[in-house]
Amino acid sequence: MRPAASIERIIPSVYRVPTDAPESDGTFEWTATTMVVVDAEAGGHTGIGYTYADGAAATFIASVLAPAVIGIDAMDVRRAWTTMARALRNNGRPGLASAALSAVDTALWDLKGRLLDLPVVDLLGAARDCVPVYGSGGFTSYSLDRLEEQLGGWVREGITRVKMKIGRDAAADVDRVAAARRAIGPDAELFVDANGAYTRKQALAQAEAFRDENVTWFEEPVSSDDLAGLALLVERAPAGIAIAAGEYGYDDVYFRRMLEARAVDVLQADVTRCGGITAFLHVAALADAAGVPLSAHTAPTLHVHPCAAIASVQHIEYFHDHARIEHLFFDGAAAPHGGDVAPDRGRPGLGIALRRADAARYQCG
Repeated sequence: MRPAASIERIIPSVYRVPTDAPESDGTFEWTATTMVVVDAEAGGHTGIGYTYADGAAATFIASVLAPAVIGIDAMDVRRAWTTMARALRNNGRPGLASAALSAVDTALWDLKGRLLDLPVVDLLGAARDCVPVYGSGGFTSYSLDRLEEQLGGWVREGITRVKMKIGRDAAADVDRVAAARRAIGPDAELFVDANGAYTRKQALAQAEAFRDENVTWFEEPVSSDDLAGLALLVERAPAGIAIAAGEYGYDDVYFRRMLEARAVDVLQADVTRCGGITAFLHVAALADAAGVPLSAHTAPTLHVHPCAAIASVQHIEYFHDHARIEHLFFDGAAAPHGGDVAPDRGRPGLGIALRRADAARYQCG
């Protein structure tokens, strides 16, 4: 029987977790990661969702999104999403507002699963049992020893694709990529991510150099706002190197424009930014219609269920920072086995439980 349960409360909380070492990529440096967690309550159950964004997202959730969805039937997640998206009109959808929407939406999907005692993948309809992952880290702040240890370690654990950061020093990047290749051996796939640090001509030259190390993925070789530059790389990069971008997509229009510009070989989307699971399904439909594969960006635990419901998703990014935090905070966090992750279909919702005592030490406010 369909449970009658209106959304009663939406409660955001903020946690800030120091990194295990200083980290940087081609354009940014950081020493901590902030996570905004949402508890969504209805019918005696609590759903959990989260985003990786500034703590201001929690204030926005409490002041704008929570009032919009209180009283809506918890079964009607898409109605709640539409109501929240409309509530964003005067604040603007891209950026922090979309991250806030993402956290509430994922909490509502988890809540619906708990109310029905079903995993989210079964609510969506499973397309497969598991999804490939790629290990992601290799920060530009790492020494060569740590770079080799991290990427080589993932390969030894059975993850056959790994990604490293580049973009601080073009000449040094070539040497670092060569070191990574030596560490992972000739058979594992090697991905690189410049986070938009290069100019168009630099990126083309780097792509040619990386071909010698059999790099198969070049993420954000130029700014993701430079659709013409990305399209140039798609056309002129060596055969076998896929150009990827899309992690900063906050709405359907962004992804449609990227696809219409033929700016990527692989489209990326992030469930913690694009508007949650509901919007991630929209992005998958756009990618399918364009004949472009989709890859899930970071937050591996949140991506397992929706990606298992989408046959065309290539893989999920097993990002070092987020994987570390998710295992610190949650029972049921995504754990690769033989290079794949699988949704736990024996637990309702997203299959996770927040270890509140463990998380409390990182809570802000």
